[in-house]
Amino acid sequence: MRTKLPAILACILWGSAFAGAKIGFTYTTPLHLSGMRFTLAGILLIPFLIYQKTDWKANLKQWKYMLFFGILQTFIQYGLFFMGLDKVPAAVSAIIIGGGPLFVAVMAHFTIKNDKLGLRKVIAILLGMTGIVFISTTKGTLNASNNTFYLGIFLLIISNITGAATNIIVAKNRNRVDPVMLTAFANFTGGLILYAVSWFTEPDWHLRDYTAEFYLAWIWLALIPAAGFSIWYSLLKNPEVKVSELNMWKFVVPVSGVILSWIILPGEKPDWQSVTGIIIITIALLTLQWQKETR
Repeated sequence: MRTKLPAILACILWGSAFAGAKIGFTYTTPLHLSGMRFTLAGILLIPFLIYQKTDWKANLKQWKYMLFFGILQTFIQYGLFFMGLDKVPAAVSAIIIGGGPLFVAVMAHFTIKNDKLGLRKVIAILLGMTGIVFISTTKGTLNASNNTFYLGIFLLIISNITGAATNIIVAKNRNRVDPVMLTAFANFTGGLILYAVSWFTEPDWHLRDYTAEFYLAWIWLALIPAAGFSIWYSLLKNPEVKVSELNMWKFVVPVSGVILSWIILPGEKPDWQSVTGIIIITIALLTLQWQKETR
């Protein structure tokens, strides 16, 4: 229970980003918004680091590791994600990104001794993926619409592999650096790089007067990675937590995203595909938690 509730909270936070991003994208471009979001996320964690009396000197000795992690997790993973998202229909991208737990489980199977794939875990992953497919059928066509479709698929798959690798790296370096410090450093440095790249790759955006709606969405989008990754990396620091099983909770992300979109966004409403997908994902998570009774 001490692991489940924080994991679910982190996934609900990540799920709420879908609604926030839809609002933010009406004002600016994806990479620009992401750069602003992650840079602010790193800054927002500074007061918490001061409050918990973090040993800055000891942690900053690992600045090369944290910088590498920021480039890998924030810049590469999310940069590829947004570039792929721009080239692929929403349904396809949702299915690929929703398959994140599968990538983590396979990678953990080959890199971590006590985190092997079993029948129960495979069944849970397949059920979860089925639920993702049902939810995604309402988000767009599955047909390739242009010549860049397969490039988009490739970018999203590499983004997923990168995301899986970051989880493995944190699990294998549990005591190397404070998880909140790692989150703050990675978000801030990766966000700055994303912001800089957006100047050269997204000529459509420019400095403008934003409304209160944009600033509220921006602050909320920044709070999500600040809190979500701090919780997640703190859980990965626990040697009793298996990386693959923890990542199974990420099937909650599309569920919470869909439900919160129904509540927050005008024009979003329940449909049978999404409800069916939510039910299947719930069964997948229950399957993962189910344990055979020992006589």
